[in-house]
Amino acid sequence: MNPNQALWEKGDFTVIAATMRHSGDALVQSLGVTPPLRALDLGCGDGTTALPLAERGAEVLGIDIANNLVAAGNKRAAEAGLTNLKFQQGDACQLDGIENHSFDLSLSVFGAMFAPKPFEVAKELVRVTKPGGRIVMGNWIPNDPTSFVSKLLKISSAYTPPPPEGFISPMTWGINANVIERFTAAGIPSENISMEKDTFHFKTPIGNPQEFVEIFTRFYGPTMNAVEAAEKNGKKDQLLSEILELVKTENKSTEGTISIAATFLRVTVNT
Repeated sequence: MNPNQALWEKGDFTVIAATMRHSGDALVQSLGVTPPLRALDLGCGDGTTALPLAERGAEVLGIDIANNLVAAGNKRAAEAGLTNLKFQQGDACQLDGIENHSFDLSLSVFGAMFAPKPFEVAKELVRVTKPGGRIVMGNWIPNDPTSFVSKLLKISSAYTPPPPEGFISPMTWGINANVIERFTAAGIPSENISMEKDTFHFKTPIGNPQEFVEIFTRFYGPTMNAVEAAEKNGKKDQLLSEILELVKTENKSTEGTISIAATFLRVTVNT
């Protein structure tokens, strides 16, 4: 199996996604979607941004590498009665069966950044987006002191074996120069690429930081891999202690719930 597919079919990312719904809706709201509009949500998970797009009248295709998330997305769409939303399995590096210039808007929020070939991702996003359209990405920023996910992934990586030769970290999508290099290589003038910092929030009625840590250690592929590796090395307790301390530090809620802010790089490309 494709290693990236195996990573995201591990656990159940829908549990993580449930804590991000409010921010997904807010991001889509900020896009100013005006039907008729055909949209792609690439690396869509179970529809954190795809559903809000469809609810605002867009015709939406969600593509994800993980079959379990595609099934979950189609279930959510059916339950919501959204006949203008479809999910299917696919690879962000090679969007087989998707014709050139198919979408007015191509969106990828913490999705395509995890695909292993970033230049191919940029090339495909440009290929399937109409001239005069938009590509919008949300990417985690490496070593950002205000990003919970950046810190979580950094902690996890310290406990996992070194990546294979040629591996390109998904966090490189959070560096401005890399974004420009990848999209200009795909034919986009640099002046058509803009970037700004934005914030996603993880919100849940769970008030116990320990329970929130368990969500990530049981359902989030990268953290699950770190726990498995740490367990083999006798360092599981140390890893869990670090993650718990991170959650306690980052939680800004004073109401007995969890509310954690995570800064990300918002990329807009005019095609």
